[in-house]
Amino acid sequence: MANLWRALTRRKTDDVHESESKLARVLNLFDLTALGVGSTLGLGVYVLAGQVAYNIAGPAVTISFLIAAVASAFAGICYAEFAARVPKAGSAYVYSYVTIGEFVAFTIGWNLILEYVIGTASVARGLSGYFDSLIDNKMSLYLNETMPIKVSFLGYYPDFLSFGMVLLLGALLAFGAKESSFLNNIFTCVNLVTIGIVLVAGGMNAKVENWRIPAAEVPEWAGSGGFMPFGIAGVMAGAAKCFFGFVGFDCIATTGEEAINPKRNIPLAIVMSLIVIFLAYFGVSTVLTMMLPYYLQDPDAPFPKAFDSVEWYTIKWIVTIGAVFALCTSLLGAMFPLPRILYAMGNDGILFKRLSKVHPWTQTPLLATLVSALFAAVMAMLFNLDQLVDMMSIGTILA
Repeated sequence: MANLWRALTRRKTDDVHESESKLARVLNLFDLTALGVGSTLGLGVYVLAGQVAYNIAGPAVTISFLIAAVASAFAGICYAEFAARVPKAGSAYVYSYVTIGEFVAFTIGWNLILEYVIGTASVARGLSGYFDSLIDNKMSLYLNETMPIKVSFLGYYPDFLSFGMVLLLGALLAFGAKESSFLNNIFTCVNLVTIGIVLVAGGMNAKVENWRIPAAEVPEWAGSGGFMPFGIAGVMAGAAKCFFGFVGFDCIATTGEEAINPKRNIPLAIVMSLIVIFLAYFGVSTVLTMMLPYYLQDPDAPFPKAFDSVEWYTIKWIVTIGAVFALCTSLLGAMFPLPRILYAMGNDGILFKRLSKVHPWTQTPLLATLVSALFAAVMAMLFNLDQLVDMMSIGTILA
């Protein structure tokens, strides 16, 4: 049976390799790593640490991130193994097609489409909300008054800003993989520099005493004080929430037909991006909980409050600008894999064949990119963030 399974898998792998890719192989190791880091290290790095520290894990959020990183590493190594053996566009869809069959691949493919469409829409809606908060919610108040949507399962108003941003991103992705990757590299580098500034500035204001607060000095709801105020249960609950902060590196696996030397570079990029992401999360959560007691954190915007408390207002605005760049890279990383999934499914005849057509000039799946951008843009315009996050969880868990 084992020999038969290997033979069938080898034959399917050969079938997948038979057709030469029409996509441009232009993405190097740095491009792939930046794509993984950018898509994963989004607004979560500025929000997630404070949320988990506030009432779930306390300062032990650092341990929660470590546990989540180990779990993500196992998943990442699995993706790396598949990517080395089957260097084709399509990520988990192609791996399911090669190892199990068309029916399971069809199901996984649609789950991935659901995940990436809703992921793109939710990041766009989050970015729109972030811009809105910077202008005192004037945009949402105006649209709510002039164009209210009175349907229970939709958002309160049509979000034209997020609609336009997704369409603009779709146009950029349709223009070429190298061009969109170059922009992603710039945004990711700005994001990493911002995190570096936060670590240095936060480290200068860190106090170890905030990890050793006695139980008598903390509010009743805030556990027992100290480093692990909510116990092991809090650490594990925090790890479960932190795990979603690492979801996103799998977009690297969708670049199998656009990566230079995919058998080497995709596994390396997955591992390297996970290391960078973990170091960023671990460092940020450490300085945040040392700057300000965990029970005083703002779960929605922890860093502005932390730097307000030490009166470092310049760093507060640097963090705000960094969060905008982080959301832009997340949006690009969420959108990038979607046309590749449609391209792979169209190539195999599971979806319309026209979706697998590659434009001779841009060397991208043009129709698949435009269709996915339009679909995600409409979702972003009509649904609010909470509804999108709930729907995204379904796709992620199934995939």
